[in-house]
Amino acid sequence: MAEAPALHGSTALWALAPVRPEARLRLVPTAPRSTSVPSLRAASSSVRPAPVQPDASRTSTQRSAGHALTLTRRGRLLLVGLPIALGVAALILLGAFLTSQAKAGESAPASSSTVEVSVAAGETLWDLAVQYAPERDPRDVVAEIVELNDLHTSLVRAGQSIAVPAGA
Repeated sequence: MAEAPALHGSTALWALAPVRPEARLRLVPTAPRSTSVPSLRAASSSVRPAPVQPDASRTSTQRSAGHALTLTRRGRLLLVGLPIALGVAALILLGAFLTSQAKAGESAPASSSTVEVSVAAGETLWDLAVQYAPERDPRDVVAEIVELNDLHTSLVRAGQSIAVPAGA
């Protein structure tokens, strides 16, 4: 029993799908006709009946009423997963709109007093921060000095006049 050979590059379905043993036709020799070559006929036991065609007189609503809708795995995933995904996205957007990143303080910020200082030779912003605001973190005070005086770097020159926050 020889199967049809799969041709290279063929996209025919019979060449791609495996053949089930019960679907193969068995060929048996028959009595020769008027020629000397024996003819072959299909054995009646392996021939399958033709598929039943749907009745054209039935409408589509009559056909669907008798049969239940079957969903594939992809269809079920789409039917269930898509509304869930849309709901989660809506909740995330709603949460993003309702929460505020910056919250206003209840009281006005305490204004810190500043002192005008003339920088001495060899003095740094760190030295000034420790000298004029010893109870605060020097890093915060240096950042505030840079912001108050609109400095582009933390380098200062001797004799330069700068504003330094004083006290708490």
